[in-house]
Amino acid sequence: MQQTIVVAKNESRPTTDVALSARAVNAWYGAKLAIRDITLDFRRHSITALMGPSGCGKTTFLRCLNRLHESALGAKTTGEVLLDGMDIYDPGVNPVVTRRRIGMVFQRPNPFPTMSILENVTSGPRYTGMASQPPELMEIAETALRRAALFDEVKDKLNSPALSLSGGQQQRLCIARALAVTPEVLLMDEPTSALDPLSTLKIEELMEQLAAEFTVVIVTHNLQQAARVSHYAAFMLGDENRVGSVVEYDATQQIFTHPKDRRTEDYITGRFG
Repeated sequence: MQQTIVVAKNESRPTTDVALSARAVNAWYGAKLAIRDITLDFRRHSITALMGPSGCGKTTFLRCLNRLHESALGAKTTGEVLLDGMDIYDPGVNPVVTRRRIGMVFQRPNPFPTMSILENVTSGPRYTGMASQPPELMEIAETALRRAALFDEVKDKLNSPALSLSGGQQQRLCIARALAVTPEVLLMDEPTSALDPLSTLKIEELMEQLAAEFTVVIVTHNLQQAARVSHYAAFMLGDENRVGSVVEYDATQQIFTHPKDRRTEDYITGRFG
């Protein structure tokens, strides 16, 4: 059955400035090649959606963009990822610093369970040495929570356990935690897949607001979501050996209305995936 997908009129942004670039990126789990030769540019102050069926390497590629992939046992990455022109895989680059500049929000909310709401948000600044005094930390926390559209809901219970929040609030708390270290790029791995429709709507509205300040890259299985929130979209597909690569990349409007590759058209119209 064909799907009807409404595409928001958000196909482009006035700037063509590139914040993050992947160049010929390959990734392995042990001897198994997972993604092959991916080259993509991510434009500043825009949302790029990585789409494709399960097992095509979307999350693996996302984790390569901030050197998180290499933390898995036996994992390896080749190629370049350029942040403002500097290769984050250069031997002289500290991966901890990289992950501060390129933040990550995971599929399921993962607040630190033994910490309060405030401690969760300020954990990054404390760990990285950005701030240590209570007034500074409170200012950082308030700014991050406001950016995550959560401050008004939690301002009177900042010392309550993070797990006392609802699922949608926990995910926005994790977004605030990522924003507290002032990243330049925010990676989001299916950030609404575990949430109810109302919480999903709040996160989508938040993504659009964040794109005014940050470069946002999301992995999503939800084609309607990709059409609603993204400015650019990349369609990934695995081959017969389940090695993922990019089939097509373009402005979202173009991908959903006039795809150049038949495989892209078949996916977005529901013929497979």
